[in-house]
Amino acid sequence: MLKCFYIFKDKSRSRRGKSAQKLSNERGGNNSEGNGVTRSTGSVASARSIQEMYREREQTLRVFSLSELKEATGNFNRMLRIGEGGFGSVYKGSILPPNGKGDPIVVAIKKLNTLGLQGHRQWIAEVQFLGVLEHPNLVTLLGYCATDGERGIQRLLVYEYMQNRSLEDHLFNNSVPVVPWRTRLKIILGAAQGMAYLHEGIEVQVIYRDFKSSNVLLDEDFNARLSDFGLAREGPAGDRSHVSTAPVGTLGYAAPEYVETGHLSVKSDIWSFGVVLYEILTGRRTLENNRPVMEQKLLSWVKQFPVDSRRFSMIIDSRLRKDFSLVAARRIAKLANSCLNNNSKERPKMGEVVEILTQALQESQETTSVEATGAGPSRPRQLASPKQLKNKTIADTARPMRPLAQA
Repeated sequence: MLKCFYIFKDKSRSRRGKSAQKLSNERGGNNSEGNGVTRSTGSVASARSIQEMYREREQTLRVFSLSELKEATGNFNRMLRIGEGGFGSVYKGSILPPNGKGDPIVVAIKKLNTLGLQGHRQWIAEVQFLGVLEHPNLVTLLGYCATDGERGIQRLLVYEYMQNRSLEDHLFNNSVPVVPWRTRLKIILGAAQGMAYLHEGIEVQVIYRDFKSSNVLLDEDFNARLSDFGLAREGPAGDRSHVSTAPVGTLGYAAPEYVETGHLSVKSDIWSFGVVLYEILTGRRTLENNRPVMEQKLLSWVKQFPVDSRRFSMIIDSRLRKDFSLVAARRIAKLANSCLNNNSKERPKMGEVVEILTQALQESQETTSVEATGAGPSRPRQLASPKQLKNKTIADTARPMRPLAQA
């Protein structure tokens, strides 16, 4: 399991003793990294913050008691634990509908590790972001639990249950069936649409800050749902190009300029997306210390196989058994390279990424597999480059927020 890094630049005071119903008041008055959800300075007066939008919508989330969630998980039975990480543990459980009638609803319950302030801050951030954000490619937060007792604070989140776990499981876990080529493209396209919504689809720009394969969950139809918004951050407003913050995220996925300077922008997310594109192509993790030295770092290894060379196909996941479109794979690798441009300003926007992946998926559906099938594929269409898509929008991918009266 890859380790996360987190450097605090601020020591905010603990906010203890506040009820779950008053979650929206658990926020600071400055822009330090210590806040659950922060907003950059220089924001225009007309742009509402996530905190402000959350205060209008917080009643749409269900507030659970700790006893309800203990019952839902068999007192957090280890046999029901389906995930574990630095944030804590995730359990499969079942809850009754809000009116107490009808069949139980299967859910995923995240029990955060709240030793210290980090877990509490991330919990607040996740509740507030997912209490506002709404898109088919984001996980749905159903409710939360917040209690303070003799054993310390308890912070839990209740989500819709994702039957097919995560993209990470299907790429790297040998006990899980291999994801076919077209399904991989469908998944990464869905993830891109979710990211485009965060960057370009709502009134406040949101930087995800922790895009990686383990945070791309999959429903029963292998539709991608972005999860884990504990590190999400509001983007810069006005004419500002970035937000200055302490580097957080996962080693191997974080953009180099962010790690080195703490300058965070949506282009930091684009770099992380490029890393996952190569994981999709190769079936390899970004860092694998059990491989030969020259192969341990994915981004360094793939450079040995230029996109337009005959050797390029050697990087494609061998478990696909050549059942993929080589032309589409080259296009995706070129897209990944543009996302991984060391000059962050030259990286594409997520709307442009969505357009290219949409075309690549269409191409893969229209052509046969590579030469191993013996069939001649139809002539592929010329796909647009990121620079040719500068004027594209994500109107077709971002679902607008529902009016509050309908929430």
